[in-house]
Amino acid sequence: MKVHIFTYGCQMNENDTEIAKQLLLNEGFEITDSEDDADVVILNTCAVRKKSEEKVYSHIGKLKKKGKKIGIMGCVAEKEKENLFKRGVSFVLGTRALAEIPQAVQNAKNGSRHAYFDDTLSEIEYHKVETRSSKHHAWITIIYGCDRFCTYCIVPYTRSREKSRTLESVLTEVRALVDKGYKEFTFLGQNVDAYGKDLGDGTSLAKLLREASKIERIKRLWFLTSYPTDFSLEIPQAMLESEKIARSVHLPVQHGSNKILKAMNRRYTREEYIQLIQDIRKIVPDASISSDIIVGFPGETDEDFEDTVNLVKELKFERLNLAVYSPREGTVAWKYYKDNVPYKTKVRRMSYLLNLQKFINKELNEAYKDKTVEVIVEAQAKNGLFYGRDIRNKIISFEGSNELIGKSVLVKVNKITAGPLYGTIEKVLDF
Repeated sequence: MKVHIFTYGCQMNENDTEIAKQLLLNEGFEITDSEDDADVVILNTCAVRKKSEEKVYSHIGKLKKKGKKIGIMGCVAEKEKENLFKRGVSFVLGTRALAEIPQAVQNAKNGSRHAYFDDTLSEIEYHKVETRSSKHHAWITIIYGCDRFCTYCIVPYTRSREKSRTLESVLTEVRALVDKGYKEFTFLGQNVDAYGKDLGDGTSLAKLLREASKIERIKRLWFLTSYPTDFSLEIPQAMLESEKIARSVHLPVQHGSNKILKAMNRRYTREEYIQLIQDIRKIVPDASISSDIIVGFPGETDEDFEDTVNLVKELKFERLNLAVYSPREGTVAWKYYKDNVPYKTKVRRMSYLLNLQKFINKELNEAYKDKTVEVIVEAQAKNGLFYGRDIRNKIISFEGSNELIGKSVLVKVNKITAGPLYGTIEKVLDF
């Protein structure tokens, strides 16, 4: 029986898809890259934004016309549960019921409908997952769920409370992948800085980074996504101790106004966030800091927006992900806050921040001109050039070849833009 999985959303969904494919292969199912060839099509879904959810419903409609049996996993499955059966799907798989996917597909084959929401994550042998999307880089989810309950966010309701994997489980997975030739790893969590706090045994993200960096043949370690009040300064201290840990921290601020931060239930002030960034940069002066900002949250005035603009100007993020606020059904903001910022105002404010960030990017990128940096080659872009990232998560493009993918190269940067940098390979490194 042939199964196709289409993935929406974040890197954690990508990792869940990799695990799901392995579990299905273990039970004799065939994985196909084409949904037209598949008997069952599984949509691994995202519900962070309404548009993401609408894409899923549109996809379901197209699959029904093709006569496919349909399974829904991921955040939309957890949010809508059995209501999805009204749309003609065969099974619904909750975000923590991943180990049930072979049984779900088998039941779909037999024509029955089921919903699965039991927590089966502990039953998964993560170190035996070989169906990775890359041959040199691996996503590894180390903590599931989120306990922060920001008022705009649906994730705590779709991913449940925080649950960490044990340190040894993660390290066993890393070692198994290193034995297969993997040398680059990204540790994932909705709130990756909370890793280990629920275990009560001293496990932490900093400890994991230190232990993983001791493993030979690892080239680089990353982590996503951080939360300001959970971020420990032990992490930049660990960066100083090992050249394997990337000098890159993605630390979403979401807004520059204390009034809006409080309404968002972000649990820190503007001043506390600024101090945290200053502390990180004091420990690791060349640390690359990126962030997320939501524009047009309910009640956002011109003065509130100006606070955000001034924050961006002061902290000069290496990268900034921007989103226009839209209410998500089921969240506190959707229930209690009126979406009272006009859409045109939201778009205007976001455009202003986009242009400001482009200016900052160009300014920061100038430091790379004529500099030679070590890059791990990732893939070939649509323009024919290859690209990779340095230890600060800076994307650099260059002429290359497929056999370089996964290898480390020294690249001399000779062209600066507000986005990627461009350079020439000077040397291919042995490791």
